[in-house]
Amino acid sequence: MKAVLHIQRGSAGEASHVERFEVPFEAGQSVLYGLRYLRIHADPSLAFRFSCINANACKECMMLIDGRVEYACTARLQDRDMMLAPLPKKTLVRDLVTEIAPPDERL
Repeated sequence: MKAVLHIQRGSAGEASHVERFEVPFEAGQSVLYGLRYLRIHADPSLAFRFSCINANACKECMMLIDGRVEYACTARLQDRDMMLAPLPKKTLVRDLVTEIAPPDERL
């Protein structure tokens, strides 16, 4: 079985586009697992944030998953098409990475 991830990609100031990727599926895997698999096996340029792997302690992997704000480390990968996009009300850095620090704390 495979999960199909449709990932919105692009950088600040440029038009975004959606790319389609297939990842091996096994029940119980997280969306973060699928993203890490893609970065290792398909596209090392794919940008997303994470720190804790799957404990939901860092709060860095937040993104839109099928139109809902979720953490990629706790959202479950499913054997169907899934849409991943950056947070809509945050400044886009690249791909699924958005600014998370308040403006007065940025360098």
